[in-house]
Amino acid sequence: QVQLQESGPGLVKPSQTLSLTCTVSGGSITTSHFYWSWIRQPPGKGREWMGAIAYDSTYYADSVKGRFTVSRDNAKNTVYLQMNSLKPEDTGIYYCATDYLGRVVAGTPDYWGHGTQVTVSS
Repeated sequence: QVQLQESGPGLVKPSQTLSLTCTVSGGSITTSHFYWSWIRQPPGKGREWMGAIAYDSTYYADSVKGRFTVSRDNAKNTVYLQMNSLKPEDTGIYYCATDYLGRVVAGTPDYWGHGTQVTVSS
């Protein structure tokens, strides 16, 4: 079974940059037809799909397009999320997830990491 685990700094000041890493086991990001994705959940709110990478393409929600970048390192079987110009509104739990694109964008992928807290605060 595919397993995912997020990691990275949990606290950052507004306007700064933060990068998260998703380590993947039990499946290869190079051979899977899944879309390797990032989803977040602000406190008290629902989950929000942010972006994904699959094949040679990336996809982003309008809310983060231009600020966030999804990338991958095939040799390390890892997926990354770089977040620029962070705002307090970006605070939340960040999840790495994977499934077919439709389910990922809908917020219902089958495979999730446990999530990692990101707090943007002065």
